[in-house]
Amino acid sequence: MSAQTIKRGGKGVRRAAAAQSKARQVRAAKAKTGSAFDAVMGWLPFSETQLHRFFLAVILGGAVVLAWTVASFAGVPAMAEQQLAAVARDAGFEVRRVEVRGVKNLNELKVYERALAERERAMPLVDIGALRDELMQLAWVQDARVSRQLPDTLVIDIVERKPAAVLKKADKLVLIDAAGTELETVSAARAKGKLVVGGPGAGKQVVALGALLDAAPAIKGQVREAEWVGNRRWNLTFRTGQVLALPEGGRESAGALMKFAQIDGRNRLLGGKVAAFDMRAPDRIYLRVPGRTDAVEQAAVVATSTKAKVGADKADTAKPAAKPAAKTGESN
Repeated sequence: MSAQTIKRGGKGVRRAAAAQSKARQVRAAKAKTGSAFDAVMGWLPFSETQLHRFFLAVILGGAVVLAWTVASFAGVPAMAEQQLAAVARDAGFEVRRVEVRGVKNLNELKVYERALAERERAMPLVDIGALRDELMQLAWVQDARVSRQLPDTLVIDIVERKPAAVLKKADKLVLIDAAGTELETVSAARAKGKLVVGGPGAGKQVVALGALLDAAPAIKGQVREAEWVGNRRWNLTFRTGQVLALPEGGRESAGALMKFAQIDGRNRLLGGKVAAFDMRAPDRIYLRVPGRTDAVEQAAVVATSTKAKVGADKADTAKPAAKPAAKTGESN
């Protein structure tokens, strides 16, 4: 009888069954995971290859950003910019000429003083935004545009503010625009012929004053000065030197000015003997004649009457007012 060798340590039946069961579970899990991934990929509008390329691009982009950040700390971009500027300069792309357009009243030298600081600078290094900001600080400049005209010219287009009046200050005359922006100091000779405004806050009332004068175009051109009184009403001085006191309120002052223009058209008040007209009262006009200590009320001149007539040459014979009349300029 032959002897049989019995091996110890081999897998038992139970162990083999357990191993086979675990293998089946792993295969099932892989199949399930693969199916889920395939389902997700099916929903996406691109393929698996495109997805791999996308992730690769993200990784490469991150590497580039990281490399640029490191290079920035090392000063490489600044060196590259300087090198680029040097190459541009050698090729003739540097500022050699400055062309200024749109300047009429502004002193061009003030523009060139700022622009010529860029002279002989390479075109890529010219900060046109900063140059525009400097130009916008000039009082006359309402807007400005700076552009490069290759190879060697800076072009500056200026939009100037429009002068609207002359502001009368305690010690000087200043040209201003409609918004009250002070443009420059002017002499009395240069201010001649322009509308002069005065009084606290008058510079901000130029637009309102223009609308008021437009209400009576017949006498608008005869107004020489306008004083803003008490921050609420106007005293107008005509080229004849005569003064008209207007009431408060835009509508009220415009109505009074139109009525004055109508009366002047019939009776030629301007140029007569009356030195001042006070129309602050709603229904009548007060006249002040040089040489008279009292205000004279011409009873026939009533603002509400369309047939009112007054002759300036009759003012000396007019009866004194029944009640004291406020004198123009003595009260606000």
